[in-house]
Amino acid sequence: MLGSVNSKARPYSAQHHQQPLCTHKHQIGALLLVATTVFFTKLLDRSSLPCSFTPADPVTASRSSVHVTNGGDLLWPHRGYGPVVDLKIYVYDEREIDGLKALMSGRDGAIDSTSCLKGQWGTQVKIHRLLQESRFRTRKKEEADLFFVPAYAKCVRMMGGLNDIEINQTYVKVLSQMPYFRRSGGRDHIFVFPSGAGAHLFRSWAKFINRSIILTPEGDRTDKKDTSAFNTWKDIIIPGNVDDGMTTNGATLVRPLPLSKRKYLANYLGRAQGKAGRLKLIELSKKFPDKLESPELKFSGPDKLGKIDYFEHLRNAKFCLAPRGESSWTLRFYESFFVECVPVILSDEVELPFQNVVDYTQISIKWPSTRIGPELLQYLESISDEIIEGMISRGRQVRCLWAYASESASCSAMHAILWELQRKVRLFHQSTETFWLHDGSIVNRDWVKFSDWRPPMPLP
Repeated sequence: MLGSVNSKARPYSAQHHQQPLCTHKHQIGALLLVATTVFFTKLLDRSSLPCSFTPADPVTASRSSVHVTNGGDLLWPHRGYGPVVDLKIYVYDEREIDGLKALMSGRDGAIDSTSCLKGQWGTQVKIHRLLQESRFRTRKKEEADLFFVPAYAKCVRMMGGLNDIEINQTYVKVLSQMPYFRRSGGRDHIFVFPSGAGAHLFRSWAKFINRSIILTPEGDRTDKKDTSAFNTWKDIIIPGNVDDGMTTNGATLVRPLPLSKRKYLANYLGRAQGKAGRLKLIELSKKFPDKLESPELKFSGPDKLGKIDYFEHLRNAKFCLAPRGESSWTLRFYESFFVECVPVILSDEVELPFQNVVDYTQISIKWPSTRIGPELLQYLESISDEIIEGMISRGRQVRCLWAYASESASCSAMHAILWELQRKVRLFHQSTETFWLHDGSIVNRDWVKFSDWRPPMPLP
């Protein structure tokens, strides 16, 4: 039924003339006609696909992992995704919702979005800007598959634009003005929370957006919160915000060193922050200073470690150690791919991006955080340079998935996010405050049709 152009059978009439018998020549001719039709249909389908979302060939299509060709084209497995990205995403404008501008530039509107591109929270701005320019953006709410809610709340909070109470109140105010949010209970709305705090930055997240799609690098906050805001079935882990100077094709801030020229077996570049795993690494570096580098990092004063200095340290080891900090994820994991050292994850609860299609056993190591000690260094020493080169080479193929580049790039984090968002699309939308009648009309409890819902509305 679904694949048919016309599902109605042709009616039979006794008045029809008897058809001639189907001969062997007729059968051969019919088969040739079918084969020719299928061939040209597939040819036209392939020619209409965007080059940056190239479908997999027959060999690649059978794979369950993502594949990047030698030419840099991103091949996403068909299983569970489909052959192409086919999305329509509505991006809310700051002028259409009262309060949205405050979540982007503070209560006084004084915070510039460019200043929010730095650090962990930069992905909030980057994803918003990329969606604004995306060919998958629609300006018609009624045809949208998904809705993107832009907010730079982490940056605004860090720069004094809003405090925690104001952020919470403003989010609630914004949501109460969105009829489509109420229609679906938020299931088709996308929010970005790019820092270690995750969705906890919005204190009432569990009440209001617990059904929404959350993009975050953070999959665990149980060290400080009773529950994690990340749900593996509806949310998407995104890469951290690596400095553009390292992810841009061509000239980069720092280039990788050959393995033979690297001074250390491993390094850890980070502060202790009172965390057990980090403290163990710092002590280990004091016992084995020729194998493990862990310099005292200064972020102010005359000895402040600059951006280039940081990456020059990072590239000077075969393995880059990435322990847990305030939260389970660390930017160092993503940075290591661009200086081409093998990342060693020392964070048991970490969640990694695009796990449906990326096999992390081929490009990284995960070691129990409870076993940090000399045995870790002994294990790393036992790995030959040939194996390390192989892991680096495979990491080099997929690291484009950590870079927030435009859609014109053949492979990027945004491409991968769009593929994952496609899996979240629903044909039907409903919530506890949504009802429907025999004629297909959507109404609320007072029989008001959806087209007539006016803000502010009670939230589901």
